[in-house]
Amino acid sequence: MKKLLAFSILFIAPLLSAEEKPNVVLIYIDDLGYGDLGVYGSKDIPTPNIDRLAAEGVQCKASYITNPPCCPSRCSLVMGQYAQRFGKYGMSRGLPIPEDRPNLARFLSGHGYATGHIGKWDIGTKKQGPLNIGFTSVARNPPRKKYSKKELADLPVSLRKQLAKKGGKSKYYCVDEEGKTTWLTDYDGDSMVDFVGRNKSRPFFLYWSPEAVHSFNTEAPERLTKRTRAKGKRRKLAGAIVSVDDQVGKLLQALEKHKLRRNTLVIFSSDNGANSGEGGSSTPYTGGKGGGTQKEGWVRVPTIFSMPGALPSGKQYNGLVANFDFYSTIAALSGQKIPKHCDGVDLFPYLKGERSGPAHEYLFWLNNQPDDAVRRHLIAVRWQDWRLYKKYKKDPWQLFDLKSDPREEKNIASKHPDIVRQLSARHTAWTKTLVPLGKVPEVRRSGPNIPPGHGWAMASAAGKDD
Repeated sequence: MKKLLAFSILFIAPLLSAEEKPNVVLIYIDDLGYGDLGVYGSKDIPTPNIDRLAAEGVQCKASYITNPPCCPSRCSLVMGQYAQRFGKYGMSRGLPIPEDRPNLARFLSGHGYATGHIGKWDIGTKKQGPLNIGFTSVARNPPRKKYSKKELADLPVSLRKQLAKKGGKSKYYCVDEEGKTTWLTDYDGDSMVDFVGRNKSRPFFLYWSPEAVHSFNTEAPERLTKRTRAKGKRRKLAGAIVSVDDQVGKLLQALEKHKLRRNTLVIFSSDNGANSGEGGSSTPYTGGKGGGTQKEGWVRVPTIFSMPGALPSGKQYNGLVANFDFYSTIAALSGQKIPKHCDGVDLFPYLKGERSGPAHEYLFWLNNQPDDAVRRHLIAVRWQDWRLYKKYKKDPWQLFDLKSDPREEKNIASKHPDIVRQLSARHTAWTKTLVPLGKVPEVRRSGPNIPPGHGWAMASAAGKDD
């Protein structure tokens, strides 16, 4: 049945023209900080292509990840709802995404879209790979470079130790189809260009979720790092970000070549905030991945919506938005009703200025999975300029005014007990709408979620991965 469904999708999609349905490219970077892009204030990392997305679109200044870090963030994204709605209150890697409601890929493939995935997955169980949940084509995972003993001996000690954990295999250098060693992010960019060219005559949804810029970035070559003004450990991260920016440039060139730029929405965002261990920046906020996971910098991320002609150019939107809004916005743009399970809203009326105020009056966090890493525990509420949070249920609430105190240095809960009561009551009411903590099942993998090799794996072969 799955093979028959996939076959139908592949042959129905070409009957729908790109003019009838807009294309969507969703770019989801790993651990990109709020202060790591030029358009968000970075002075030491040039990102001209990402900055161009903002110049030709809308930059969101209060965009949030309600389920950090990587795995829950991506599950919430693809389902279009708080991950707690299906029992994910922390990492819970391997917890299934629901099958009783359409995920974004299945929703779009069911409405005539060619759906493509490139890069990292980290969603659902070992049997819920992209080919099994609605993507019609997936870029294969290329083999990684294997360092020789001589090469390892010539590397810095820190990098050598990191590579030793991977058996001498590279994280960011892969081997292309011709046997040449290639920077993985560049390889992904070429795959994006290929996907656009292959699907230029039909509506498409492309989800690029690169390994970049997740640690470790110490392999970043001089050809990339020398293009930045970053210093110290941040220099390697900066080089990796420059490479991401290069791929955005490739994508824009491909869209323009095929006259698809004005008919394609590009969403650019991150799965959680900056990794301070790599020199990532949350400026003007504090906190981030690893250290400061109760702070604003772990959950506020750079987000850009760019679609010339359909969205205004060079505008900023300051209202509260979340990554689960992407699903709802894409669904509405495709001409469909937003599925009832979605927590998100169509952002276009807000981004275009047709509706005023925030897309969400409140946003909530509840990361309290009992066996999750202690540092990840977070209970929080956002409303207007206020941020209320605590680490554990037993802790007292802390309240901050992010407008006057973006670094969250002055806890003013005692001065505003009325705000604390209001926001804590809202949080309690929200928790009553959630389901219990889910149990991660034991699932035997019969094959990798991302097939190895070069080129594309197609949905017609999805059954082989079952």
